[in-house]
Amino acid sequence: MRENRLRRLWAAEQPVLNGWLALPGSFGAEVMAHQGWDALTIDLQHGLIDAQAMVGMLQAIATTNTVPVVRVPWLEPGIVMKALDAGAYGVICPMIDSVDDAARLVSYTHYAPRGTRSFGPIRAALYGGADYAAHADDTIVAFAMIETAHALERLDAILSVEGLDAIYVGPSDLSLALGCRPVFDDVEPKVAEAIAHIAQRAQAHGVVAGIHNGRVDVARARVALGYRFVTLGTDSRLLAAGSQQLLGAMRAAPAQ
Repeated sequence: MRENRLRRLWAAEQPVLNGWLALPGSFGAEVMAHQGWDALTIDLQHGLIDAQAMVGMLQAIATTNTVPVVRVPWLEPGIVMKALDAGAYGVICPMIDSVDDAARLVSYTHYAPRGTRSFGPIRAALYGGADYAAHADDTIVAFAMIETAHALERLDAILSVEGLDAIYVGPSDLSLALGCRPVFDDVEPKVAEAIAHIAQRAQAHGVVAGIHNGRVDVARARVALGYRFVTLGTDSRLLAAGSQQLLGAMRAAPAQ
């Protein structure tokens, strides 16, 4: 089966540099994949992408060594399994709030007897290889998003769920849950404390910690805390930022 490079990078204690895809369309995904991201996450939750667009984007990412990840809209077995059958090598699931939620995510991402994933890797076997069924359980990565006050209270129990590979912090939702303004980077002190605590507890349990960021300096600081999956930019934000930079430079140029 095709290697999941996320696991190799983590084994070497290297951070995975992840890009985020919110815009539907295979060409945009292909362009992003060819820039050298370690992973790209297709966002079915807050992005504008449906299941059909997801398939084309996974095919586009497959033209490179970039690892395809999908954030599903919710903890629902149908969409988790559809993303995996389409060839996702990682699934990020939002709003995991309890041990039961985490256990269900693990179940949906593993075949029997370890889980309840239905067999039918219609595209995944093309991407992963003919021996996909034999190795998928040990290759796919399941991320539980930690972004609620309840999840924070139950963090050690969630991290103890067998088969949970990684967690992913949504700083904006976590900020809201703690009564703070929703931001990625310049979080309030109680949120910064929670982010550091999550990284420390994940390390103690041998679970990979990931987090959403908006700036490189913040991502680097979070890598220093122990985060090993850091999102650095979204296609829509990069498009807007590049346009603003060009237009700002042009309009600031002296008139000829």
